[in-house]
Amino acid sequence: MDNSKYLSISTITKYIKRKFDVDPYLGRVYLTGEISNFRLRTNAHQYFSLKDDHAKISAIMFKSAFQKVKFTPEDGMKVLVSGRIGLYESSGSYQIYVDSMQPDGVGALYQAYEQLKKKLASEGLFDEFKKPLPKFPKKIAVVTSPSGAVIRDIITTTRRRFPIVQLVLFPAQVQGDAAAPDIAKQIKRANDDGSFDTLIIGRGGGSIEDLWPFNEEIVARAISDSNLPVISSVGHETDTTIADLVADVRAATPTAAAELAVPVLTDEILKITQQRQRLMAAIRNLIKLDQQRLDKLQKSYIFQQPTRLYEGYSQNVDILKQRLNQQINASFSNWQQSLSVMRNRLSFQALQQQVNSAQQSKVNVEQRLKRGIQLLLDNRKREFSSTIESLDFLSPLKIMSRGYTYVTKDDHVIRGVKQLKIGSNINLHFNDGNASAEIKSINEEHENE
Repeated sequence: MDNSKYLSISTITKYIKRKFDVDPYLGRVYLTGEISNFRLRTNAHQYFSLKDDHAKISAIMFKSAFQKVKFTPEDGMKVLVSGRIGLYESSGSYQIYVDSMQPDGVGALYQAYEQLKKKLASEGLFDEFKKPLPKFPKKIAVVTSPSGAVIRDIITTTRRRFPIVQLVLFPAQVQGDAAAPDIAKQIKRANDDGSFDTLIIGRGGGSIEDLWPFNEEIVARAISDSNLPVISSVGHETDTTIADLVADVRAATPTAAAELAVPVLTDEILKITQQRQRLMAAIRNLIKLDQQRLDKLQKSYIFQQPTRLYEGYSQNVDILKQRLNQQINASFSNWQQSLSVMRNRLSFQALQQQVNSAQQSKVNVEQRLKRGIQLLLDNRKREFSSTIESLDFLSPLKIMSRGYTYVTKDDHVIRGVKQLKIGSNINLHFNDGNASAEIKSINEEHENE
């Protein structure tokens, strides 16, 4: 059998791949279709499919090409892609290598804008607490292009309104691919400095492509993380960027941003003058009222006849002195009476009487004690005699003296005839001695039930 006409799988696959590679119509193709099987891989190549109602093709977009896409692809999204058709030898399947991608029917930048806006809104960045602007800032940071009209408008407006404020420019690119990281960097620099009161970011008007750095997520995060209150002034009044939504205050123009950041110095000086005038008028009124009160007090009897202040107190002092003397005299009399009573008690006659009374009480107590002891002994003797008589009356010997006896056998008391047998020897115990006997007969008495 001739095997030379048979090809290997690798050979035929390489042949077909070569056909794809040299075909001039497949080197650059433009397709429209719906994305399916898409799963975002961070910082990596993207693999997905494109399909329509009747067919489907695998697609791969390398990392370098995908980084240029301004929106995030999603399943079901209709897109326009360009690339080349090739064959993947390992699986033998053909696929498109995508170089560029954009939404079909909606601009790529607008699509990216809406997606980022939706993402940040879901995180609550637009609803965070908006920091208030300081009323009298001393130092303001401005992040913008050093050569644009924005910085000139801000400088002109602040000098006209509030010339004592200090403006510091943090120059940044405001257009191009490197603009967004540069803007975020300058925002962080202004915050790290720690000496600023307010931060203004902005640029002039332009297309959505020109304003795109202010729609980047890195700028939105930097504004959200800022400790300084941020005024955003990007584009014209009709332009609304992500930076405008995240900032604490949005200004329609750079001039409006400067007006929001600083007050009008002349107006503030006028307010201070008016406040000073009102304060001086209020002080004069207070002085006038106090002077009237002073005049009234000076005309009062306190100053006209000062002795009237303590007349009542003098009278009270006299009354209290009189009461005190009376109480002292009464107390002294009571003490004298008490002393006399104590002296009488301590006299010799009184003491002798007390001694005699105590001796008589002692004799009386001794007599009562002797009588009580004798009476107690007599009672105890009578009780003892009565107890002896009762014990003697209950004595077994007393009972046996009346003719009673008891029977024992082998030193055990016999309580009934059932304990005896004919011929048994027993002992009879009497009051005056013992006797031995032999059982000749036994007669049992039965009780009638």
